Amino acid sequence: MIDRSSRGFQSSGLDTGPAAAPRPLAILLMGPTAGGKTALALELVRRLPCAIVSVDSAMIYRGMDIGTAKPGAAVLEQAPHRLIDILEPSESYSTASFRSDALSAMAEITAAGRIPLLVGGTMLYFRGLQQGLAPLPQADPEVREGLLNEGSRLGWPAMHARLAALDPATAALVHPHDPQRIQRALEVHAITGEPMSALIRRAPAAGGELPYRLLKLVRAPADRQTLHERIAQRFHGMLDAGLIAEVQALWARGDLRADLPSMRCVGYRQVLQFIQGDYGRDELRYRGIVATRQLAKRQFTWLRAESGGYWLTDDADALPRALALIAAERNG
Repeated sequence: MIDRSSRGFQSSGLDTGPAAAPRPLAILLMGPTAGGKTALALELVRRLPCAIVSVDSAMIYRGMDIGTAKPGAAVLEQAPHRLIDILEPSESYSTASFRSDALSAMAEITAAGRIPLLVGGTMLYFRGLQQGLAPLPQADPEVREGLLNEGSRLGWPAMHARLAALDPATAALVHPHDPQRIQRALEVHAITGEPMSALIRRAPAAGGELPYRLLKLVRAPADRQTLHERIAQRFHGMLDAGLIAEVQALWARGDLRADLPSMRCVGYRQVLQFIQGDYGRDELRYRGIVATRQLAKRQFTWLRAESGGYWLTDDADALPRALALIAAERNG
């Protein structure tokens, strides 16, 4: 029997009634960076008719492989990932674009008789997929210009701190060095007088109700120190594997800017600053690890607020527990 008293559990399905056909199952495998999501996903694909859809705002970029911990060719041959390597690093990608692409991929997977397995740590994408995209006020050029000027003068971490005071739920999902999203959230608050997160919660989901019943799995170590050690080991491994050379090759293309979303990704931003001479290699290691820990902290903030999730914190028990939960959901 499955224990449905797991942290934050609520029924993920809908009361469709005896005459209605059940909605197809989709699995959301969420968690902090370096938490073990990919390894668990690959084991699930080996054992179940699952197909992976990546929920990662960095893996979408071609040529950004080492710093995103993108699965290698051999792994992708065994377990193809949809929504990776779909854009050049010079391009931008929105949550709306992800939702549209993810729903298309999920429909293809379901039509083939398989289970969509959405894996990643980009919480804005998970939220957009589940809740839809609420209609928000149009941009106000005067307000926007004022915020951009303040951001240039005070720095975007300071603007992020302001956002955290006004709208902590949105701030938890936005990186302190993401001027586009910080500016937009502050703009919405300035125009409406309300937090953007509150407007999203109240508004009906754009695009209608998600046509799936969701099983949410959260893969994360129980001990935060264990996660910190994994983060440090992984960043050291990325540097040893050639992350600096990867960023140098990307920058040499000549079509990238430091403020592009791709170059603001954790790890890439720190390496780019190192290449530009802002600090040395030891400082690069320190800053890369700290930035990744900060990302994990923001992910945990979102995950703790996510309802209906089963937390898989025991390394030895994660796979059997996930399989049991999926079996229970499939069997109704």
